Amino acid sequence: MSAARGCFITLEGGEGAGKSTQAKRLAEALRAGGREGVLTREPGGTPGAEKVRALLLDPETDFLPLADTLLHFAARADHVERVIRPAIARGAVVICDRFYDSTMAYQGFGMGQDVGAIAALIRLLGLIPDISLFLEVSENLAKERLAARGTKADRYDLMGADMRARIAHGFLSIAAAEPELCVIIDAAQDADAVTQNILAVLRARLSLG
Repeated sequence: MSAARGCFITLEGGEGAGKSTQAKRLAEALRAGGREGVLTREPGGTPGAEKVRALLLDPETDFLPLADTLLHFAARADHVERVIRPAIARGAVVICDRFYDSTMAYQGFGMGQDVGAIAALIRLLGLIPDISLFLEVSENLAKERLAARGTKADRYDLMGADMRARIAHGFLSIAAAEPELCVIIDAAQDADAVTQNILAVLRARLSLG
């Protein structure tokens, strides 16, 4: 990949998969290699979108699934136009902790929202990642990691096992439908091993790393 061309990498997966840790490590590795690595997250990434994030993650919030879906896309639209597109345009590598595949998995497969309607909202954004890395861990390991955080559980951390199972199935279904875009990463290994696997994928797919 030309150093002048920006690109967009997303990390996806369920709670406790290690996305935030790996996103930070990836940004650090790219910066060490001389690239501008822009680390961001969803929901969030802009002042307005971060306020929406606070609402969405608040355990006291009780949005209906459609409202939940539309709030994610409202935050995402702001994030894309204010942060992601400008960074790509100037040649940066954008690393985003979650993007629209999470909405398809959580709100579509998990909450039962119309996946066709979600797909239409995705098309409206007009931005597709260069690669989506799906971090996969078992339910038991995810629960162990969440417990080890020692932080207050958010609204999504508190989802039941049935919901988490539907979401996990959703991620696998998305990855199977788009093998040219999505790569499943075994995130059950130690963090260093996961980082090296991700860098190997990025070298092979995007000549990065």
